[in-house]
Amino acid sequence: MSIVGFLILLGMTTALLTLSGGTRAFAEWAQTRVKSKRGSKLLAAFLGVFIFVDDYFNSLAVGAISRPVTDRFYVSRAKLAYILDSTAAPMCVIMPASSWGAYIITIIGGILVSHGITEYSALGAYVRLIPMNFYAVFALLMVFAVAWFGLDIGKMRDHEIAASQGRGFDKDKENDTQEAHELNEELDIRESEKGKVSDLVLPIVTLIVATIASMLYTGGQALAADGKQFALLGAFENTDVGTSLIYGSLLGLAVALFTVLKQGLPMVEIARTLWIGAKSMFGAILILVFAWTIGSVIGDMKTGSYLSTMAQGNINPHWLPVILFLLSGLMAFSTGTSWGTFGIMLPIAGDMAGATDVALMLPMLSAVLAGAVFGDHCSPISDTTILSSTGARCNHIDHVSTQLPYALSVALVSCVGFIALGMTASIAFSFIAASITFVIVCAILSWLSKSKMASCQNA
Repeated sequence: MSIVGFLILLGMTTALLTLSGGTRAFAEWAQTRVKSKRGSKLLAAFLGVFIFVDDYFNSLAVGAISRPVTDRFYVSRAKLAYILDSTAAPMCVIMPASSWGAYIITIIGGILVSHGITEYSALGAYVRLIPMNFYAVFALLMVFAVAWFGLDIGKMRDHEIAASQGRGFDKDKENDTQEAHELNEELDIRESEKGKVSDLVLPIVTLIVATIASMLYTGGQALAADGKQFALLGAFENTDVGTSLIYGSLLGLAVALFTVLKQGLPMVEIARTLWIGAKSMFGAILILVFAWTIGSVIGDMKTGSYLSTMAQGNINPHWLPVILFLLSGLMAFSTGTSWGTFGIMLPIAGDMAGATDVALMLPMLSAVLAGAVFGDHCSPISDTTILSSTGARCNHIDHVSTQLPYALSVALVSCVGFIALGMTASIAFSFIAASITFVIVCAILSWLSKSKMASCQNA
């Protein structure tokens, strides 16, 4: 149940970050230091990578911080929404000290126990999955490629041209009728006018450092209990992830609480904010509980074993990673939830790997994680997609339609990676194959972008 406690503490912390006025202060600070259009896009991308503790907070906070800067340099709201969406979930899914990481580690732990796998811990397995999560890794790289090289294709190019002409920034514009919300409005929290940049940065840094330190501490205790000498990798392999996340989030919350107390804000307002923050995580907790329940039912029904039996003789096991990637993407797209897809597909993938080839366990689990994020990105009913539109003050359908070509491009790169991974079981070879494909895709996008620009100039 430590994951539930972590989610509640994380919700409280993010709410206090809003109350402290740190996001507003950071936005004002950034406006005076960013000097170019490329710089404004890179600012949003780097912030999306840095604020990885939760995808909801990421989309809303980074949007609130970056939007005034990107508007000043005539970056389209659709481009900002793409940057928000493509850094939020992909970054959260590969970071242990995030709400996503904690949830995934919990599910993986159960899968490893049920199949008697002891060669690595749940955290160890999670870390091994990161370089195999091709969609998350290359979605992040694509964001920086788009920001740096201006890879604008399809409708994104149209929005960028309109933005360069000063159009598309009026929230009451006829074609942009979606109600816009600031971060404080979304959470119904009054933002302090006394906030400083440190009020945003310090709690997040504390959360990260304290969580890592706690992982080393609990891992060191486990090694000592087994009579082994302390080793960095050994400590991470044997750490108590749940306890470490609780310790890290408690210290992060304490620092966030200090930032609002030193401003002399009323205790009633602080208490109300803490409740709002905790309440904001109830939906995620419900999904978690349902996922545990569904996972148990799937295990009792032997769904994974049944599917693996059907696959034997009909499907080469080496194709299973890419098949699971596409199936998970379809499920996440249809349901609009990556977390729900994790809860259903990870146990199934684990059972299928256990019944066919245990060596494919990690590739198949990574394929589910990547596919769920891919489907979540493409789905117009996904909560993270909606929040990215909200954070950027972009028309939701505009965001979905402009992001889709980039998501599909990265999905193609991921398919190549998972095919290579299934065939060779080599992380290095599959990553190189995916990287080569990524470079080719970026070159094609660059050619399309330049040809479109030339046609627009000649029109």
